[in-house]
Amino acid sequence: MAYHCRNLKAEYCYHITMRCNNREFRLIRLECREILLYALKRCQDKFEFKLYALCIMSNHVHYLMEPNKPNDLPRVMHWLNWFTAMCFNRMLNRTGHFWEKRYHSTGFPISDKRRALNTLRYIHGNPKAANMQQGWFYDFSNYGSYERLTDDGITQWHPAFLALGTTLDICAAAYRKFCKKYKPQPKPEKKSHWGSKLLAEIKAKSQIKKKTSPGQQSLWNEWEAPAEEIRQVAKKFVLANCFDPKIAGIQFEIP
Repeated sequence: MAYHCRNLKAEYCYHITMRCNNREFRLIRLECREILLYALKRCQDKFEFKLYALCIMSNHVHYLMEPNKPNDLPRVMHWLNWFTAMCFNRMLNRTGHFWEKRYHSTGFPISDKRRALNTLRYIHGNPKAANMQQGWFYDFSNYGSYERLTDDGITQWHPAFLALGTTLDICAAAYRKFCKKYKPQPKPEKKSHWGSKLLAEIKAKSQIKKKTSPGQQSLWNEWEAPAEEIRQVAKKFVLANCFDPKIAGIQFEIP
């Protein structure tokens, strides 16, 4: 089936969702989340897009971004997905597609403040809707930067947020109140289908030897990951958005 062309427009922002292949929970590991944050930073330096919202879940990611030019969006997502898939496959000793099919995107004008605020709240409320936590602070979303007005080094405030009041403190208070009114719909439970139990049993009994792609190996060898730089990008983001920086900072301490 041929892909439909995306309708990209100037002065639009886009709510983008990207899911792991087979809906597998590949983004649970801290190392993978650190790489994703670092990749976003590198991608911003390369394409100069604005990232207004971010939430990294266990098997998918939400973005709200505004590309520098409308036609930059496919280039941004292509580079970001290619770079992260290459890194993740190498880290997890796997091959093949890491991300599931094309990214899903929904665009709306930057000037649509109501739509923007609802989208921000939906993205920031994903962990709450998934029953991962009761509150809104989450280490790997940028809600904290909106409530506490912190700089996480990757995201920035949406113009709709800045229009909520005459000062940043008023904007933060208004957005906090707006989020408290939100009643997210619970995520649907995963339904089993015919053959799913049988396939699980066969998979558990089999021993699959993982192979390394020669092409992937050479790509990785051409670039050695700057581990300290990756960790610093992730640390700045998490400490700016987490509920308690003292507790969250423990995971970044080098033993």
